[in-house]
Amino acid sequence: MEYYVVSDIWKQNFYRIRKKTLTVGNKYWIEDGSGNILGFCKQKILKFKEDIRIYVDENSDDELFRIKQEQILDVEGNFAVIDIHTNTKLGYIKRDFVSSWLHKDKWEIYDSDKKLIGSICESSTGRALARKHMPGGALMPEKMTLELNDKDVAEINQKFKVVGDIWEMNCLEIPTDFDRRVLLSCILLMGLIERKLK
Repeated sequence: MEYYVVSDIWKQNFYRIRKKTLTVGNKYWIEDGSGNILGFCKQKILKFKEDIRIYVDENSDDELFRIKQEQILDVEGNFAVIDIHTNTKLGYIKRDFVSSWLHKDKWEIYDSDKKLIGSICESSTGRALARKHMPGGALMPEKMTLELNDKDVAEINQKFKVVGDIWEMNCLEIPTDFDRRVLLSCILLMGLIERKLK
């Protein structure tokens, strides 16, 4: 029986997600702290259900993992993160529609058995309200926290940029059994999906 070993690139403590600008459609790179490209994704146009595939590079030949929406026209956004080498579900992500619409952007994190284990949420309510409701507030970078099992384990910071998105993730307290591809998938969804809903 063959066993698939998870690559060490998904066990690092720092990641950067950067949007490719001056291009048709939404395209993002995943980078490490030295700027090395770890993955690339692009959003398919005119899809009833999101099926986002992360590849090794822009050639889009070698797929790494996948983010798949489970239902059509789902405002809460239920997504499975799938390891395509083993076809197993690494975890699930669900957008908290009410919180994200009214005050703080928030996504719930579930394990492979669909048990709620944490969330990614904006760190400051005041900053979130200003960003959503003040003129020009959309230019204010987001600061978010990953909480797992009632403990803050990672910081996610959006860098100020007029065009495009750059997110940086410091993952120093994330448990070893939590697959960072779930975290990266959530940030990619924030860029690919959340922006369309505002």
